[in-house]
Amino acid sequence: MNNNLLFNFSINKENKTVEIKREFAANIGLVWDCWTKPELLDLWWAPKPYKTKTKSMDFREGGSWFYSMIGPEGTVHWCRADYKNIDILKSFSGLDAFCDEDGNINIEFPRSLWTSSFSENADKTTVDIVVEYKELTDLEKIIQLGFKEGFTAALSNLDQYLETQFKLRNELRTNNKERVCTYLNFAGNTEEAFLFYKSVFKTEFSGNGIQRFGDLPADADHPPIADAVKNMVIHIELPITGNHILMGTDAPKEMGFTVIQGNNMHISLEPETKEETKRIFEELSAGGNITMPLQDMFWGAYFGSFSDRYGINWMVNYNTKNG
Repeated sequence: MNNNLLFNFSINKENKTVEIKREFAANIGLVWDCWTKPELLDLWWAPKPYKTKTKSMDFREGGSWFYSMIGPEGTVHWCRADYKNIDILKSFSGLDAFCDEDGNINIEFPRSLWTSSFSENADKTTVDIVVEYKELTDLEKIIQLGFKEGFTAALSNLDQYLETQFKLRNELRTNNKERVCTYLNFAGNTEEAFLFYKSVFKTEFSGNGIQRFGDLPADADHPPIADAVKNMVIHIELPITGNHILMGTDAPKEMGFTVIQGNNMHISLEPETKEETKRIFEELSAGGNITMPLQDMFWGAYFGSFSDRYGINWMVNYNTKNG
């Protein structure tokens, strides 16, 4: 996590609660979505090497989130959260529990009441979380099992991937001359695919060529890169015909990503101005599904992504560091 972002973790034994305050370098809309949309929760909720897979989600008062936590050996732990109170873009609460694959609560394990409150200040959003237990022994047990370490790692998952990927992308782009690129995601065979494209178009990779996860310097703010991920591609660019650029990255399952045909390719637009970026995003996304609201990102971009009304995936990116 960025050291400039607030993160407090405390235990209140008198109230039998864990209290967490976590700051994010994003607007409240995006942070709220990351906590309430299953496709985003699945990206980060589980600490590595575990991953989350949502079976169903009904985000409303009286609804529930039913999901599994899958271990590195394939073991599956089923969980559910039953939503109690929801105040859109402000707060929500719910009872968390272990359950079986049909959603039946496992009464041998204690339930905890999570209350998450959201507030925005300038370009940052703070999430205040209170996790309440009925018995002090339940609280002490969850702490002994490594709750703090696991939850801290989970919160860093999405930060790490986005920050690194876009840092490399911006290093290869030193001006804001408009261009259109195609952005491709692979489950681990980016290098194979781009070597094939390179042989077809007879061009050379831009910049330093293939950038791998393992090439990144160690960062105390982030967990270490898993051995299985180190040789994967974090970013690559290949000019093809007509001055068009193919960009690509691996989206490792070890980081909680799932690549399927249909979500693995985006048309990436890079307008010359922030105003034009906003106009294109708003008009092109109308009637579609916004997956990441357009906003100033902590890596130095004005960025958003969506599927349009016809199901085509788009990314819109303006490099504010060069603006």
